[in-house]
Amino acid sequence: MAKTDPQIERLGQVLHKSLKRLELSTRLDEYGVWPVWNDVVGPAIARNAQPEKIRNGTLFIKVTSPVWMQQLQYMKEMIAERLNQRLKGNIVRNILFVVGQIDTQAVEVDSKPTAPSPAALPELPISDDFLESVPDPEIRQAFKRLLRSYSRRHRKTRTP
Repeated sequence: MAKTDPQIERLGQVLHKSLKRLELSTRLDEYGVWPVWNDVVGPAIARNAQPEKIRNGTLFIKVTSPVWMQQLQYMKEMIAERLNQRLKGNIVRNILFVVGQIDTQAVEVDSKPTAPSPAALPELPISDDFLESVPDPEIRQAFKRLLRSYSRRHRKTRTP
């Protein structure tokens, strides 16, 4: 076996020290948002909203329309919380939305999702977390009615 020289450092240690000295580790943590975005927000939101940039804990999200901007405004705290849980740190402290064109190549969503059997289609559950995140009671009730209606129609179109 070869002897180890005490002056030789492992590459990982050298990189770690360099990142600390250059204060780049925070920036690298921030850029961890991109690989997990689609998984965290789900396919529907991912098709209509994508991260644009992140600066000092503020994540800028490009959305396809003002309607999506308004909807996601109600969900931004929940999205930030889920991103931070996934990234294991307080990386995203604020989210700002801007309307623009989404790069469809950035969205990896299946073009042909597999449909469950009609027997396995109970009424789709309504996310209480989502509903509780909507502060206005009238809007919350409207979303609840909309989700129930969608669930019933979705179930009817799948049954023979």
